[in-house]
Amino acid sequence: MHDTRRLYQQIADRVRILIHDGRYAPGSRLPAERELAQQLGVSRPSLREALIALEIEGAIEIRMGSGIYVLSISKSASIASPLGESPMELMEARAAIESTVIVQAAGVITDETLVLLREILNSMRSEIEEGRKPIEQDRQFHLTIAELPGNAILARIVANLFDERHSPMSDRIRGRFETRQTWSIALAEHEIILAALEARNPLAAQAAMFSHLSASGRRWLEN
Repeated sequence: MHDTRRLYQQIADRVRILIHDGRYAPGSRLPAERELAQQLGVSRPSLREALIALEIEGAIEIRMGSGIYVLSISKSASIASPLGESPMELMEARAAIESTVIVQAAGVITDETLVLLREILNSMRSEIEEGRKPIEQDRQFHLTIAELPGNAILARIVANLFDERHSPMSDRIRGRFETRQTWSIALAEHEIILAALEARNPLAAQAAMFSHLSASGRRWLEN
């Protein structure tokens, strides 16, 4: 029977088997990510999602700069319930959808909306300088653009995909890998998007949006 669970759930169960086959006791360290990914024949981002899921469950602990340690694990345990969408697939979906929506947005954007987007980015910059995460400003920026073509369904899809960042999986990954530096990089990418919209250049806007969201996914899972 075909396994319809998310890929990270399937890989997490394979890591469990590896733990038991290798007789890793609580407190012992698993192989490094690169080696583990090669053993399982999966990509490092996919493995990282599986490890994050196992960490949320309490089976392992990921110690930055040290390694992956076994805490406790049940032989029969498996992640039956998803902890949210795959963050990697989520960003791929956002890149595909939002880079399409912005093409239409570039054709109808008004000077008033450009001023609003500039105000949002200014607020975003202030939040970063104060050491806070500008999640609400980030959401406003993307949703303002998504609403421009006037398609309520597309706007709702963009909002729902953005809000998936609050799932246990995405929330844990953001907490681990989002920093002031990554937010500053994201702000610079938003500036490129806005410059393309100010130029009313749909192809440049499309490329900038796709590049930004693809890079965001890499910052989450490939660092």
